[in-house]
Amino acid sequence: MTTSRHPQAGGDTGATGGGKQVLRVEANGINVIADAERKGRPRDLFWPWFAANISVFGISYGAFTLAFGISFAQALVVGVVGIVFSFLLCGFVALAGKRGSAPTMVLSRAAFGVRGNRVPAAISWLLTVGWETALTILATLATATVFERMGWGGGTPVQLIALVVVAGLVIAAGVLGFDTIMRLQTVITIVTAVLTVVYVVLVAGGIDWAAVSALPSGSTQQVIGALIFLATGFGLGWVNLAADYSRYLPRSVSAAGVVAWTTIAASIAPIVLLVLGLLLAGSSAELSENLAADPVGALAEAVPTWFLLPFVLTAVLGLVGGAVLDIYSSGLALMATGLRIPRPVAALVDGLIMVAGTVYVVFVAQDFLGQFTGFLITLGVPVAAWCGIVLADIALRRRDYDEEDLFDPAGRYGDVRLMPILLLAVCAFIGWGLVTNSAAGWLSWQGYLLGPFGLGGPEGDWAYANLGVFVSLALGFLVTFVGGRAAVRAQERRAG
Repeated sequence: MTTSRHPQAGGDTGATGGGKQVLRVEANGINVIADAERKGRPRDLFWPWFAANISVFGISYGAFTLAFGISFAQALVVGVVGIVFSFLLCGFVALAGKRGSAPTMVLSRAAFGVRGNRVPAAISWLLTVGWETALTILATLATATVFERMGWGGGTPVQLIALVVVAGLVIAAGVLGFDTIMRLQTVITIVTAVLTVVYVVLVAGGIDWAAVSALPSGSTQQVIGALIFLATGFGLGWVNLAADYSRYLPRSVSAAGVVAWTTIAASIAPIVLLVLGLLLAGSSAELSENLAADPVGALAEAVPTWFLLPFVLTAVLGLVGGAVLDIYSSGLALMATGLRIPRPVAALVDGLIMVAGTVYVVFVAQDFLGQFTGFLITLGVPVAAWCGIVLADIALRRRDYDEEDLFDPAGRYGDVRLMPILLLAVCAFIGWGLVTNSAAGWLSWQGYLLGPFGLGGPEGDWAYANLGVFVSLALGFLVTFVGGRAAVRAQERRAG
C-alpha cells in the first residue's frame, strides 16, 4: 500500500528521513507510514517521553498530593503506583502504533468505525489543544515570575516576549513534524536532566525529615483520591496520543520493548520529581501552600539567585517538551475528525488557538486557569472511557490492522459502530456523576451519582476521590473485552 492513496496524508511539503532532513516539513499526516519510512528501535521512544515529563512542575505535584491529607509513606506508594500504572496504559496504546503504523486516533477507528471515531477524535483534539495551551500559559508565567525576582523586570513586556519565544518554538516543532520533534526532545532531555539534578542538590538542604515523617496518615478515600489524581495528571493525560510516536517503528520490533520503553521513559522523571516535591512540601507548610498557589514561583524561591536563569531554562524547556508532543498530536486528532487539511496546517491552526488561549488567560482573565483546569479534567473522563475501550480492542486483536480499511467506511471496521459510541456516552455519564470540580463553579452539576450510590453526595468523604475516572476506564475496558470479542473476530476473518 502507498500512503498517497489516502487524501488526508498531509500534503507533499517535504519528507521525513535522516538527520540531514531534520528541518524539512514532515509530509505524513494521518496516513499509515510506508515501510520505507519506518525506522528506529523501541529505545528511541525514550527521548520524546522522558523530555515530555521532566518538567519541574512535577515537583509541585508533591504539594498537590499531600493536600489530600495523606502521609509521606502513603503519598510515596500512590505516587509510584499511579504514575507507573498510568504510563503503562500509554505503553499498551503505543503498541497499537507499532502494529498499525498510524496515529492513535486513526487506529481507534477499528473500535468505533471510520466515521464513528470522529466523536472520540474531537474529544481528543479538545483535550490536547487544552493541555498545550495550559503548558504554554505556565511557561509564560514562569518566565515572568523568575525574571521579576532577578530584577530584570516583569509584567506584560516580559510575558509577551516569553509567549513569543515559547509559542514560536512549540508551533515550529509541531509544523516541522516527527523528525524535528525527536531531535528537539533529545536536546530537551539532556539539558533539563542535568539542570534538574543541580536543582535537586541545591534544594536538598531544605528537607526536614522529622516534619515529613510526622505527617498524619489519611483515610482510604483520601488515598484513593490521591492515586486517581496522580494517574489522571500523568499517564492518563497522554493515552490519546501514545501511538503517534511508535507508529514510525518497524512492525518487526519487540512489542515488549515498545511497552517497556514508553512506560519507563515516561515514569522516571515524574517519580523522582514527585518524591522531591513530597519531601519539600512535607518539610514546610508555607512552601506547600505557596506551591499550590504559584508552583513555579514557589520553586524559584528555593534556589540561590545565580541559579535563577538556569532554573527558568529548566522550567520552560520541560513545559515546552510536553507542549510539543501535544501540538503534534492535536493536529493529527483534528485531521482524524474528518477535516481535510495538510498536517502542517492543522498544527498551525492548533498553535494559533493555543496562542489565543494563552493571551486570554495571561493578559485578560488571570483567574481563568482554575476554570480551564476543570474543563480539562472534565474531558479526562470520556478520554479514560475511550482508553478502556481501545485497550480492550487492542488486547482482543490477533492480527495487525488492515491499512486500507482504516480509511474505508465500507471496510471491515465499519462506518459508525453504535455500541462503542453508546458505551463511551454511558461511561462519561457515570464518570461525571462520580467526580467533582470545586474550582469551577460552572461544573457544579457534576457528582450527581455520589448520593444515589451511597458515597456521601458532593460534600461527602468520597467527593474528591474522583472515582469517575477509574470507573469510566474500567467499565469501558470490561464491557468491550467481554462484549466485543465476536465483533473483532468477525473483522479479522473478513478478507482484505
